[in-house]
Amino acid sequence: MFSRVTLSSKNQVLIPQEARKKLGVGPGARLLVLVKEDRIVFMPEPRHFVKHSSGRHKGVWGARLGVLLMFPFEPDP
Repeated sequence: MFSRVTLSSKNQVLIPQEARKKLGVGPGARLLVLVKEDRIVFMPEPRHFVKHSSGRHKGVWGARLGVLLMFPFEPDP
């Protein structure tokens, strides 16, 4: 979907109806705003932000992180 919008004199943007329907947002909805180098991205804020982001970085630390936290590493003498 592509639309063109205009920034109002109050620095407001009207999100097109098609985009609101597609994202399931309406009056009072909270949006996250990401600023990239040359663009602004609006995303609906997840209802359960912790549930939404949990497990997102599993591959970064690997499965051993939980083990390391429960049993801190102690170097051999």
